[in-house]
Amino acid sequence: MSGSPRAQPVRWPAEAVWQAVVADVPDFSVEIVPSIDSTNTELMRRARAGRCEPILLVTEEQTAGRGRLGRPWQSQESPHAAQERGPASLMMSLGLPLAPREWSGLSLAVGTSVADSIQPEIPRDGSGVPRVGLKWPNDLWLAGDRKFGGILVETASLVAPQGSLPQEDASGTRYVIVGVGLNVLPRPGEGMTTQPACLAEIDGRWTAPEALLRVVPPLVRTLQTFARAGFAPFKSRFAQRDLLSGRAVHLSNGASGIARGVSDDGTLLIETGAGLQPVNSGDISVRPIGQALPGIAH
Repeated sequence: MSGSPRAQPVRWPAEAVWQAVVADVPDFSVEIVPSIDSTNTELMRRARAGRCEPILLVTEEQTAGRGRLGRPWQSQESPHAAQERGPASLMMSLGLPLAPREWSGLSLAVGTSVADSIQPEIPRDGSGVPRVGLKWPNDLWLAGDRKFGGILVETASLVAPQGSLPQEDASGTRYVIVGVGLNVLPRPGEGMTTQPACLAEIDGRWTAPEALLRVVPPLVRTLQTFARAGFAPFKSRFAQRDLLSGRAVHLSNGASGIARGVSDDGTLLIETGAGLQPVNSGDISVRPIGQALPGIAH
């Protein structure tokens, strides 16, 4: 037969992920789809239709992925890599009913969990191993300020199925949807000022299925811990990976200053001529002065 060899089906560790989570989340399920517009969008559609069950939704292709502030994110697979090692990116969303005392800092806690799962020990300077860092509020970077991953956290009210009255939840429970996108293998970088980073730079053995199994169970535990205690248990670990701290930064609202870490609730602190100013994620983006656009649109 002629033509390119057909890609082998991806062997996702759905059963292993489910087994690692179901004891803590009894109704948990794992769903794998070959292609979808956006995993976050799909779980939001389900939530609005009254389907707010705990679920992990994974796709091998996103055609209309979204990032913070509505920025587009689309998967761009490397055909050669896809045939031999599976998808070049991990694209997933985790949906859970959650009732934290305070929502502030959730994306930072998620980022810290993902970074720690990928790289449990922060490499020493001069070791030659790329360090996984966090750019407030929702990006994962490697050396050279190159983004290899992003996080999108959204919430929806708990509602009854269509035709029924909305559910009233005095506990403040909402359906939280945590979207995670990670470059696992090298991706095309055409038209990008900075070449995208990927997990293979840390260890060439990474695959998207391996990343899924490494990331999801600790992430579920992170969300449960956050619901009980907020951002406080994650603050020091975030600080160890904070790539903005001590750097001159420029805000999308025109302000600039020196990043001085985050507050107890995850608010970014910027030192300006007027003193220490808090910056909430909202509609503000932050970039180190002199840095080009990151390697992934998110």
